[in-house]
Amino acid sequence: MRILICEDSVLLREGLVRLLADDGHEVVAALSDAEGLDAAVADTTPDLCILDVRLPPTWTDEGIRAAIALRSRHPGLAVLVLSQYVEERYAADLIADGQGALGYLLKDRVADVADFLDAVASIARGATVLDPEVVSQLLTRRRRDERLQSLTERERSVLALIAEGRSNQAIASALFVSEASVEKYITAIFTKLGLEQDDTGNRRVIAALVHLGHDHTGATS
Repeated sequence: MRILICEDSVLLREGLVRLLADDGHEVVAALSDAEGLDAAVADTTPDLCILDVRLPPTWTDEGIRAAIALRSRHPGLAVLVLSQYVEERYAADLIADGQGALGYLLKDRVADVADFLDAVASIARGATVLDPEVVSQLLTRRRRDERLQSLTERERSVLALIAEGRSNQAIASALFVSEASVEKYITAIFTKLGLEQDDTGNRRVIAALVHLGHDHTGATS
């Protein structure tokens, strides 16, 4: 897979280059800021771009804005955003753009090499991979959402586990109920939230987060 990296930390950037190359990927560019990002993407045609949320010159939201712009200009381009902390507003903006394959992980996750490489491969295949901490904070952010208020406490518990990517079996085990009960809860949740049922775990996650973390109208709590 062809991968472009945009990360201002020299140590992390070089570490990612080595890690990905050792896993058989081709790192086509490794940038320290977003200034030449558009030209690099055009020249190297990567399959996946890995960007830090905070990049020079202001170290605020350059990376996330660059990610959103890239996904708008290059439909189908997979993007993985790395962040030191959960940038709640930025994560919601990225998720809400609805452009397909993406990842949002805390940098600490890179230390778990096997899981990180699995996440990279999954995103490249079109999946959505979200850090559990991002899921938790975005769900908390929208607890006053009227759609969420229509759910029972048990349905909210099931929704939180769905958003973490848990299987029906895992949800049943966590809540000490049968899988049949979980299926009924999920049906009720998606009906109340106006979402079409989908058997793909990652699609369930992104649907829940788009509606609970940042709705389609752009309104936030």
